[in-house]
Amino acid sequence: MATVFVGAGRITSALLAGLQLAKYDRPILVHDHHPEKLRRLKKTYGVATEPDLRRAVQQAKVLIIAVRPASVAELLREIAEGSRPFKRLVIAVSLAAGIPLSSLRAGLGSPVRWARAMPSPVCRSGRGLTAVTFDRGFPPAAKREVRNLFANVGANLEIPESKFDAFTATYSCSHGYHALAALADAARKLGLDRKTALAAAAHALGDAVTAWRQGNISLDALLHEAATPGGIAATVMECMDKAGYRKIVRRGLAAGLARARKNSKLALPQTSNSPW
Repeated sequence: MATVFVGAGRITSALLAGLQLAKYDRPILVHDHHPEKLRRLKKTYGVATEPDLRRAVQQAKVLIIAVRPASVAELLREIAEGSRPFKRLVIAVSLAAGIPLSSLRAGLGSPVRWARAMPSPVCRSGRGLTAVTFDRGFPPAAKREVRNLFANVGANLEIPESKFDAFTATYSCSHGYHALAALADAARKLGLDRKTALAAAAHALGDAVTAWRQGNISLDALLHEAATPGGIAATVMECMDKAGYRKIVRRGLAAGLARARKNSKLALPQTSNSPW
């Protein structure tokens, strides 16, 4: 039996890169409706591919649903067509942001057991962060299997589903890239060349965060150390806060949370063989 990815998009590619780096030894199979995507992943990562959805899911011990939230309903409907697609316990993990476990459970009945996971694209380097949450009745051994899978590509933590959307809005590596681009762009407007501006901005963001994570000094203490009262750093932070920096961050996260909650309202199919 294999770890089967349904969807050959960016997050699948990132996970495959991280798993390859970690020398993950379980068979991997990828399904997608687009042959060119399957050819690319097979060439890049050496994984097996299967263009037929039904044949792909029948080989799954762990089934990773890696499609966009708007595509989940149709995908589960396609899997559920006909008589019982699964005759044994299958661990299904949805990476679709905002789609709740209750909807996933209704989309495919027994013997599928559902988890949700939010892996970061940074997992391609083995430095990812993945939040996981599990449906009721999820077997303990299966929980360990899911967490061990994502442990291959970085840290993972189990959080309640009620916190999942807030985590999704907060943890994205896009925040770091966005901040890096904004800081470097501002530095270039002060006269730095692109390479120097990026080096300075990357140190301000990446190296500072690494120092905090690897040390035992509180964030407040590090801020105090880095920003001498009346100095340049303190002046920059004071100006940014007065301009609404923290308020803008809160507004951005609130917008992301609202987007995730809209996803939760996407209609999913109801199966007749669900035991719940």
